[in-house]
Amino acid sequence: MPVITEIEDLRRIYKRRVPKMFYDYAESGSWTEQTFRENSSDFDKLYFRQRVAVDMDNRSTRSTMIGRDVAMPVALAPVGLTGMQCADGEIKAARAAEKFGVPFTLSTMSICSIEDVAENTTAPFWFQVYTLKDDDFMQRLFDRARAAQCSAIVITVDLQVLGQRHKDLKNGLSAPPKLTPASIANMMTKVRWGLGMLGTKRRFFGNIVGHAEGVEDPSSLSTWTAQAFDPSLDWDRIRQFKKMWGGPLIIKGIIEPEDAIQALNVGADAIIVSNHGGRQLDGALSSVRALPAILDAVGDKIEVHLDSGIRSGQDALKAVAMGAKGTYIGRAFTYGLGAMGEEGVTRALEVIHKEMEISMAFCGHTDINTVDRSILHIPKGFSGDWET
Repeated sequence: MPVITEIEDLRRIYKRRVPKMFYDYAESGSWTEQTFRENSSDFDKLYFRQRVAVDMDNRSTRSTMIGRDVAMPVALAPVGLTGMQCADGEIKAARAAEKFGVPFTLSTMSICSIEDVAENTTAPFWFQVYTLKDDDFMQRLFDRARAAQCSAIVITVDLQVLGQRHKDLKNGLSAPPKLTPASIANMMTKVRWGLGMLGTKRRFFGNIVGHAEGVEDPSSLSTWTAQAFDPSLDWDRIRQFKKMWGGPLIIKGIIEPEDAIQALNVGADAIIVSNHGGRQLDGALSSVRALPAILDAVGDKIEVHLDSGIRSGQDALKAVAMGAKGTYIGRAFTYGLGAMGEEGVTRALEVIHKEMEISMAFCGHTDINTVDRSILHIPKGFSGDWET
C-alpha cells in the first residue's frame, strides 16, 4: 500500500491507473486553462498567521452546511463521468462520503443512476441538475431525486453552452470510451481499471439512457445532449425549477455579485461560488478571488459555499477563513477514486481533514466555526482593484 500524505500522491497514482481520456477530462480546463490554473494558484497568495502558546486540545472541524451536520465543511462536488474513472465510481464515492460524514453530490451526467446510489447508501445525498429545456424530463428528475430521499438539489447555472476543452475533443471523450487504435492501446495498459469495468453493468449515463425521450441506448445520447441544454435560461426559469423541486435549493456557478443577489432573490438556500473548475469561461476570476465581493453583496442573507481549485485542507481552511460556510472538492476526490476506488476517496478526505485540523490549530483555533479572516495575511488588491 503506497504511503499517501497529500492529494498530489493520489493524483500521481490516478494518472497511472486510469485511461488518458478520463484523466484528461478531470485534469484540464477550457481554452488556455488560465482560470483552471489560477483557481489553485490564487490560494497560494493567501498566507496564514501562526499563533503560539495556545491550547490546541479538543480540536473540532464539525460544522453545518444548509442545516446538515458535517464532519468538516467540505462536500464532494458533482463530477460527471465519475463511473468511468472507476467502476461504479459514484456509488463508491458516496459510500466514502457517508462513512466520513460529509455530503456527496451526484451529477446528472453520472454513470450510476440516482436509484443506484440510493440503493447502495443510507445517508441522504444531494443531486445536481443542469438547466434543460424538457420540462417533463426535469420534473421526472426532481421526482426521482425526491423518491431517492435526496435532501437538496444543486442547480448548475454556468453550463448553458459548453466551453471548449481541447483535450476532450482530441481524445474523443465518451461513455463508454470510443475504441480507436490510440484509446485501445492506452486502455490495455490500465489492467486494474479494465477489470473493474468488465465487472460492472454500469457503463452509460444512468440518469439519461432509458429516461430521456428518444434515448434508449448510448448511440442516441449525443443527439439528445446537443439539443437538451437551454441557452435561453433566465432567473424566471430557475424559479420554475425551484417550484418543481419544492425542497432545499443550492445554486452553483455564481462568480459575480449581481448574480449572487439574483440567486438570493429567487429563494435559494445557498450559492456555490464556482467557475466550473475553470472548464467554462476561461479568463474568469478564480473562485477564491471572487468570493469576498460576493460575500459583501449578500452578507449573511444566504449561505455562501466555494468550489473550484481546492486541493488541500489548507485551501479549504483558507476559503472558510475568507467567509465561505462550506467548500467542495471535485478533482481531489476523483484522484483518490481513480487511484484506489472507495478507499482512495476516504484517503483524500482523511488528508484534507488532517491538513485542515492541524493548520487551524497552528493559527490559534480549535473550532472551525470560530475561524475568520484574522488567521490570514491577505494581499492588498487580492479581490481586485478594477477600473470597471
